[in-house]
Amino acid sequence: MKNVVIVGVGAVGALYGQRLNSVCSLSFLVDEERKERYLRNGIIINGEAAPFAYRCADEIGSTDLIIIATKNHHLHTVIEQMKPIVGPSTVILTLLNGIESEGVLAAAFGWEKILHGFAVGLNSTHVSNRIEFTAEGRIVFGERDNSSTGRVAALSELFASAGIEAVVPKDIHLMQWNKFMLNTAYNTISGLLLANYRQLDQKAVKELAYGVCAEVQAVASAEGVRIPDSFIEENHNLVITLGDGKTSMCQDLEAGRTTENEWFAGSVAALGRKHDIPTPICRTLSLLVQAKEAISFMALA
Repeated sequence: MKNVVIVGVGAVGALYGQRLNSVCSLSFLVDEERKERYLRNGIIINGEAAPFAYRCADEIGSTDLIIIATKNHHLHTVIEQMKPIVGPSTVILTLLNGIESEGVLAAAFGWEKILHGFAVGLNSTHVSNRIEFTAEGRIVFGERDNSSTGRVAALSELFASAGIEAVVPKDIHLMQWNKFMLNTAYNTISGLLLANYRQLDQKAVKELAYGVCAEVQAVASAEGVRIPDSFIEENHNLVITLGDGKTSMCQDLEAGRTTENEWFAGSVAALGRKHDIPTPICRTLSLLVQAKEAISFMALA
């Protein structure tokens, strides 16, 4: 995996791009408008200009590995941009939030090219072209069938050489659902409260978050994944120790950006309808985020 492309120059893509840049031939896939903007303004990571190469698809050609680190609402546009650089042996690793991106990518490129994955434990702030990190987190990834393959070994080696902490779990689906459960509860609640992690350490938040988690557990079970109760307590105890950082949804709502609500509480509500499982808490929170987004957009208009 010598030729690597990252799609998305946000907090996740920039951090891992900074690490990979020294150990492989790395490009960030962009369109013409973004290329011009990034070349003009750059990306500043913890006060230093990132030495990234920004290239359009016609400047890249077929590549070994594509890491997708955008937001979910950009995925369909990204797929069209990626098509010219996906070759017969290209591996695609998605680090998008939620539980849906692998299936969307597989519909476009085939399951044989897709690795499941996500990033966890990052603590960062992203404002304009400036990204500040206090914790780098780790990448969790694996094959759809949890098998040990040559490409999993090769990717593990690549990450290790770049100083990126990476884990291949026994059950990637369980770990993805657990991250989805954490995001749905704490991204959504923190976004509505405009609260940092430390401010989530209160009884009312815990009670609401645990209600969200119970609904996620129910739809996960219907999808064939059993999330242990112990994960709920572990997630809460982790979140409230992260200090003054803020979730991505909180930052998006503060900045008037579109959130990933559709792929968090909205996704739980949709799965509830699919399996005839009540999800009143997630349904309510999803509607509240939609309303808050609409108010933010009106204020910016």
